Amino acid sequence: MGSNLGMTYDIFPKRGPKMPNVVILKGENPIETTVNALTMIEADVDSALAQSGKKPVLIKPNYINSKHPSTGITTDSRVIEGIVKFLTKRGKASDIIIGEGSGLSDTFQAFKVAGVDEVARRWNVRLIDLNKDEFVKVRVPDPLNLKKVRVAKTAFDSAIISVPKLKPHRAAVTTLSLKNMMGALASKGSMHMGTSLSANIADLASVLKPSVAVVDGVIAGEGHETSSNPVEMGIVIAGTDPVAVDAVGGAVMGISPAEVKHLLLAEKKGLGTCNLDEITVLGEPIERVKRKFRRSLQSRVLAHLG
Repeated sequence: MGSNLGMTYDIFPKRGPKMPNVVILKGENPIETTVNALTMIEADVDSALAQSGKKPVLIKPNYINSKHPSTGITTDSRVIEGIVKFLTKRGKASDIIIGEGSGLSDTFQAFKVAGVDEVARRWNVRLIDLNKDEFVKVRVPDPLNLKKVRVAKTAFDSAIISVPKLKPHRAAVTTLSLKNMMGALASKGSMHMGTSLSANIADLASVLKPSVAVVDGVIAGEGHETSSNPVEMGIVIAGTDPVAVDAVGGAVMGISPAEVKHLLLAEKKGLGTCNLDEITVLGEPIERVKRKFRRSLQSRVLAHLG
C-alpha cells in the first residue's frame, strides 16, 4: 500500500494510573494462564481500551525472525490465542487484528512457523503484515530525539496490545512491550543509528503507547534478542501500564529498571512508572519467579554506562 506522506498527525500522551497493577501468573496452559491474568485486571483493561478512543484492537507480537517460539526468540501463539479468547468471549472488541512487521524475515512465514495463522483462522480475526501497510507521518510530542516518525496506519488507528517475548537485548538491555513497537515502523534500522536508541524508544512510545502489555514468559530467552537460549519460565506478565509491565519483566530477569534507560526516559515523559515500589504486583511475587538471566557483554556494558 502507499505511504501517506502528505499529512502529519499530532498526538498527546496521557499519564497512567499512579499505582498500576501488574499481574504475574504461572501455569501449565499458556492460553488459560493468559486469560486468567487478563481477567484479574479486567477493569483496568476495559478502562485502557476505552481511553484509547480507538475501536480496532491490534495484537502486536514480536516476530523479529521466523524462529519457533520454543527457541526463546518469538511470541508464543498460545499467549496470543489467550488474548483473543479473552477479548472475544467477553465482548471487549468487535474488530481484532493480529499484526506485525518482521525485521529479519517474511512476516507471514513467521506467523506460520509460530502457528499464528491457525489462531487467526480459529477465531476469525484479521492477520496483517505491518511492513506492507500504509504508513502515516506522526509528530512526536515533547521529543527527546525523534521529531517525526512514520508508522503503520493500522497501528496508529488501533488500541494496541503489545505481546513481546521475555528476553534481554544487546543494545536496549531489555526488549519488551515498548521496544516491541518498532515492528510498526516504516524504517526499523534507523532507530538503532547513533547513540539515541533509548530516547528513540521512549519517543516512539509517545506515538504508539500500548493500551495493554502482555509479556510471553512461557519459554523466555536469555543472552540477547536472537541468541536462541530458551529458558522455561511458564509465566505471563500483564498490565495496562506498559512502562510498569516492562519494569516488572526486567526485574523477573534480574535486571533493575535503573539499568533500562528507555524506561527511565518513558517515565519522565509521563508514559507510566518504572519504580517497582509504585507498582502493585498481583499473582506471583517477583522474587518467587525471578531468575538471573545471562546477558550479552554489550548489554551489561551499556547498562553500566547508563
